[in-house]
Amino acid sequence: MSWMHESDAELLGAVDPRALGERLKAARVASGLTQAALTGDGISAGYVSRIESGARRPTLKVLTELARRLDKPVDQLLRGVSSTEYDEIRLGLDYAELALENGEAEEAERHARDALTRAELASLEQLQSRGHYLLGRAYETRGSFDDAVRELEQAVASDSTVLAIRAGIAMSRCHRYQGDLTLAIEVGECIHATLPELGLDQTDEAVQLAMTVAMAYIERGDLSHAARLCADVVSRADESASATARSAAYWNASLALSERGQIQDAVDLATRALALQGEGNDTRNLARLRLSLGRLELRLDGEALPDALSRLVRARDELRESSAGVVDIAQSGMALADAHLRSGDAELALQLAAEVEAMDAPDVLPERAEAAMIRGQAAWALQRTNDAVAAYQVAIDLLTACGEDRYTAQLWYDLAELLDQVGMVDQSTSALRTAARASGLQSGRRLDERQKTPADRTIGV
Repeated sequence: MSWMHESDAELLGAVDPRALGERLKAARVASGLTQAALTGDGISAGYVSRIESGARRPTLKVLTELARRLDKPVDQLLRGVSSTEYDEIRLGLDYAELALENGEAEEAERHARDALTRAELASLEQLQSRGHYLLGRAYETRGSFDDAVRELEQAVASDSTVLAIRAGIAMSRCHRYQGDLTLAIEVGECIHATLPELGLDQTDEAVQLAMTVAMAYIERGDLSHAARLCADVVSRADESASATARSAAYWNASLALSERGQIQDAVDLATRALALQGEGNDTRNLARLRLSLGRLELRLDGEALPDALSRLVRARDELRESSAGVVDIAQSGMALADAHLRSGDAELALQLAAEVEAMDAPDVLPERAEAAMIRGQAAWALQRTNDAVAAYQVAIDLLTACGEDRYTAQLWYDLAELLDQVGMVDQSTSALRTAARASGLQSGRRLDERQKTPADRTIGV
């Protein structure tokens, strides 16, 4: 039997004495031995008792001798499992992370859950934290945001390393995908406030977390706040962050500029971000950035259309092969349909938009609605008026099932114009009202049933 592991001394210094004592006692009881049976060579029964109670951390020499008498490997007492079992759990988590990067969410979920179960049985807290994080990311990728948040919360609560920041980023993103922008901001800012105390405020992950919060502010419509936050983070990132973190800062700053109508400036920043992101190996974020830049280019003049189309094709292929979630996949398909529509290929736009509409995931309702709108536009371009009307009715039904936020407000407004174009005047008026309500506008001038007469409507009455 192998009694020693090269990292035993390091593990002994880090292990919780109470957990070590509990494992020692469990091994002794399982062997049918008394505390006195472990005495000898300077090890008294009282010393064994103090170790088992967690009141004393033994030296490596003492622990090695106790392990020999219990016929247990030292590392099993330190970790709760043998070094072989420990490596197997860690390897399972590595497989889960690799599966995520390859876009195999179900495989990632299976490996993460199995490894997490084994880590919990062995009370391996560090591996448990990583297991919760990877399982949460797998759930996020599959669109199960409530399950994802549950796992990510446990990762944040049980870890004090950069993994907790990564989990916080993913958790804030999940809340944003679900439309709860206030909670997305609160989660991100709460975690960000703890970083100086942990010595993690100068990490790349800290930059990425701040930009995740900025994204939620953008979607909530707090554009001035988002712009200030982005400018501050870009400044900090330029001073000390890696290329990947600077890319994230430029990317989110470009989104803030685009929301304020500064499209060319947004494209310039996103292009810089893409150049920096290309130096890393984060396939998912590289593809998402390519998607973002392609969608911005669609909003420029027609000269940018070929570049946008090429970029969007590549982005969709990369997202499908990465750990991207259903929202990213839906947005890439929808953007590509839009690009083909603008380039004059209405038939292909119809096909791509229909694929997005067919996605059976509750969290992509807005994307499916926008795809239905694009399908309606394509049908109209092909002079299939009835098909266009039917597509716009689908868009109405899908948007009605969505929550009301900045994104859906814009969709309702765009849909109103399309409805008016095909003669659906009443529906167009209703869509405009819904757009106004979703954007936060409220009427303060509606009279009740007892409307005043003209004579009553004088100043002072």
